Amino acid sequence: MAGKDKMKPLPKSQMPEIQVQEKKQNKDNEASEKEHTFAWKFLSHSQVSMLSELSVEEVQKKMEDILQFKNCQTCLKEAALLDYYVSGFWWAKEMNFTSQQISGFMTLLRMLLENAKKHMSLVDNWKELAKTMAGIRQSSPAGKGGIEFFSVDQAISIIDYFKSSLFQHYKLYEFLFSQPRDELVLGLEENIEVIKPTEFPFPAPLEEGLSSDIYSQFIAPAPAEQSEDEMGKQDYDERTSVTEAEVKDPLEGYTMEDVKSVLGLVTRDVIGNLQTEISEKLRVQEETYIVRMDRLKNS
Repeated sequence: MAGKDKMKPLPKSQMPEIQVQEKKQNKDNEASEKEHTFAWKFLSHSQVSMLSELSVEEVQKKMEDILQFKNCQTCLKEAALLDYYVSGFWWAKEMNFTSQQISGFMTLLRMLLENAKKHMSLVDNWKELAKTMAGIRQSSPAGKGGIEFFSVDQAISIIDYFKSSLFQHYKLYEFLFSQPRDELVLGLEENIEVIKPTEFPFPAPLEEGLSSDIYSQFIAPAPAEQSEDEMGKQDYDERTSVTEAEVKDPLEGYTMEDVKSVLGLVTRDVIGNLQTEISEKLRVQEETYIVRMDRLKNS
């Protein structure tokens, strides 16, 4: 009878209370698990899968949206942080990490940067990383740091990566987070004045943004028509000017004395040159004959 009393089923009124307690306990366990794991805190599974299919340039654009950076082109701080996030993600991808490992690595990267942003010293931040990575060697779940999905070799590679990328330049990141940067906006204003002709109802092609062909064909006003008398007078003037140019005397404007003086100068120059040339030839011949006569005397 005692055994039957122990196996007696619970009243129906108490069963819903037990189910509620079990569900609450399961939720607490899941929340505790998520609190201590590094995966899916910064990047969700869908985001990691999407970023893994993109190129470096596309990853940079998507990461800019995830980080909510709006001034990467002008703000040095946002540009440097975006570059570090993209470089870290691409390094994890090239290490053939799984989606869970990539998400955990990016969460760890974000944690170290946030520590530097909070002015944590290099030694303390390094200790924080060592404490987190040391949980991989723990066998009990209570001693793990939430990154039990990494192997020991992967943990060593991660530590080497942060050592060469973040901790080696820790002073620069401290300066980046602590010192405000002056924003210099450089600009140049130029005032260009364009003369608008009063007789044209439309502005010039440059003002209108049209090519010269379209402007002359559709917009520019047609030239004024000339009467027959004006056209005949214009043709007569052109023919007269051509005829006068053809029969124009080249010596017009010179007097007879000017012509004689010019001819005298030219004649003297020509005769002077001829006399000099003849004298030079005679001198050469004379020297030749003298040499010959001396040879005959000596022989």
